[in-house]
Amino acid sequence: MRFLPKHRDLSRPLEKIELIVRASDFRSPVDELVVRLDRFLGEHLTWRSRTSIQELVHDGYVWVDASTPDQPQGSGEAKPETRPGRRLRHGSRVVVWIPEQNRVEVKTGELADLGQDLSVLYEDAAALVVDKPAMLAVHPGGRHLTDTLIQRVHARMGLGDAPRDERPRLCHRLDRETSGIVLLGKTPRAHSLMMKQFEAREVEKEYLAIVRGVPAQDGGRIDLPLGMGRSTRVQLKMTVQADGLESVTEWRVVERFREHALVACKLLTGRQHQIRVHMASIGFPLVGDKLYGPDDAYFEKGMDGTLSADDLRELGLPRHALHNHRLAFTSPDGNRRVEVTSPLPRDLADFVAAQRT
Repeated sequence: MRFLPKHRDLSRPLEKIELIVRASDFRSPVDELVVRLDRFLGEHLTWRSRTSIQELVHDGYVWVDASTPDQPQGSGEAKPETRPGRRLRHGSRVVVWIPEQNRVEVKTGELADLGQDLSVLYEDAAALVVDKPAMLAVHPGGRHLTDTLIQRVHARMGLGDAPRDERPRLCHRLDRETSGIVLLGKTPRAHSLMMKQFEAREVEKEYLAIVRGVPAQDGGRIDLPLGMGRSTRVQLKMTVQADGLESVTEWRVVERFREHALVACKLLTGRQHQIRVHMASIGFPLVGDKLYGPDDAYFEKGMDGTLSADDLRELGLPRHALHNHRLAFTSPDGNRRVEVTSPLPRDLADFVAAQRT
């Protein structure tokens, strides 16, 4: 969801800075504060010029979550913001990704070869749909810097020196462990039109998940609000909360096994970890889920690379069993309705096959 500027060295890591808009910083009453994004960043990134800050915004390094306790109109997640003049209020959250300097570069050929490892499911003049493998990050950040989905897209399209408006932009994201379909807009106009479809819930998304346990019902609707966990040591963990954001998932059983089931989940909203949290909340966590499965201690072990053979046997799979299987949207190219599907990848297909024996 972050789009890299033309001269960015993709081998260099990113520094993440999270900021909260506070009226006190501007000596303004809470209910009166309205501040431009570039001015707000100028107050905090004092070592950067205004032009440099605007370039950061234009190039997709700045994400904004405009939701506040008093105005929970947003998704609850920070999203790329490319307008320096975006208005912010007290309580808005801003995330800035800043490229670090002084990092050893990787060989040029290593990045040039990335485009060969990209599976394209559909493409026209406006839209690009790709099949993301599990364990591939969507964009650079943290520990995953030199091989990400967006880098593979840029490498395939030869966009190293292309102007900003010729670079594709992600319309949504998948967690690193989640596999499946990802949609990109190839131009700013196409991206904007397709993002409006997501906001209007006109994009159909169906995931396949393998869960622990066998539901007695053939399906159902989970309508439980979600918010950031308040009593967990893992900061990114989401929980069901009465004052959380609206979150709705429809699910149906595709196939039952002795101790597991294959289910299809349709997202009516797009919250962080929504399917994983919702299925766990009704007693059917995903196989391999280190955060919402048997014990979130597995998540910390996974981050540290210390999962044992016994841990992996308990989890069932080294990654959570979630795959974005189907996506339907309207392409701005000819205003045609497009439906794309992606079959279960080998690791999940093999697990399913083993359950049938």
